[in-house]
Amino acid sequence: MSSKDIKDNGETIGLFEPLMVSESSPKRAELNDLVLDLATASARFASSLPASIADALSDLIRSMNCYYSNLIEGHNTHPTDIERALNNDYSADPEKRDLQLEAKAHIAVQKWIDEGGLGENPTSPEMIMEIHRRFCELLPPDLLFVEAPSSGEKIPLVPGEFRTRDVEVGQHVAISPGSVPRFLDRLHSAYRHAGRIETILAAGCAHHRLLWIHPFLDGNGRVARLMSYAMLKNALDTKGLWSVARGLARNEAEYKRHLAACDQPRHGDRDGRGTLSEAALADFAAFFLKTCADQIKFMESLMRPDRLRDRILIWAEEEMRAGTLPPKSDTVLRAVLMQGSIKRADVVTLLGVTERSTRRVTSALLEIGALQSESTRAPLQLAFPAKLAGRWMPGLFPEE
Repeated sequence: MSSKDIKDNGETIGLFEPLMVSESSPKRAELNDLVLDLATASARFASSLPASIADALSDLIRSMNCYYSNLIEGHNTHPTDIERALNNDYSADPEKRDLQLEAKAHIAVQKWIDEGGLGENPTSPEMIMEIHRRFCELLPPDLLFVEAPSSGEKIPLVPGEFRTRDVEVGQHVAISPGSVPRFLDRLHSAYRHAGRIETILAAGCAHHRLLWIHPFLDGNGRVARLMSYAMLKNALDTKGLWSVARGLARNEAEYKRHLAACDQPRHGDRDGRGTLSEAALADFAAFFLKTCADQIKFMESLMRPDRLRDRILIWAEEEMRAGTLPPKSDTVLRAVLMQGSIKRADVVTLLGVTERSTRRVTSALLEIGALQSESTRAPLQLAFPAKLAGRWMPGLFPEE
């Protein structure tokens, strides 16, 4: 279908203003305080972790982010199943396999973002389209269709392509498909030059406004969360160590209630100067920022060195008693936890045993997933496999 054939009702971009909570809003001072508190907390947490542990944790957080983002969409694929998919170990059940592939696609896109793949501001139409394309092109065929609510017709979902049909989301009737590019251009122009503080606040505002536009037939929620994730990563240098998705999923009803409230028109002269309610946008931004802060606080509690060390070493002792790990495995783990990593040659000295016995210990720890190494000669570092997260990092996600 050519662009001239796509329905455009000529909606004016003022329909989704305001795009930012104004300085004159009575709620702006509170939001500024929340932004500053969030920036401080994020920097403190990132600087508290050794680089080797931070890198390992960020891999697990990708799986966690994916799990909770998909959960919001009604797709429950546990991180242990996600981890299996990352190792190309798929379920024999076609439906579960499809969801594993969906999760793997989500992680691939976040990894691309984490590695600096976004060449432009995350709010640019090109980057929004690219996030959608990269996610959808990795989906299995059975997930690349949208069923029309009225007719049951299966409509193909084209990766990275804006919708060409009208859509309704709950009570919200989205803008005509032909107007989507116009509204996305306005969204980008509102946020592209925002400073660091403004960008942190904009991560919540842009999140709703992108969902309001609803540029794609499907996948808008995931794209919006990944866009906001990228905005926060850039502004806060989060290093991928925490994710707002967990908080949004754990407060899903409130999350969706706020999004619906943001769709409402302005309530009188004291509710901003745009078409939509500025007060509702401010309330959602506050909820979003508080959710981010709660997730940092939660991750800080899990990663407190003394408590993390105790949980891991208690687990190691139990595994040694059960015969799953050889004796002195806890000694290696303790050294890695204290130093961040350990050279293989130093393990021989540390344990005071033969090289063969040392290899038995390190091989067991690598096989069970407690340690990782880039090569057979590279130093040993801590890993955070999903299958051990329930013991090492309780509450990160539900038990399998």
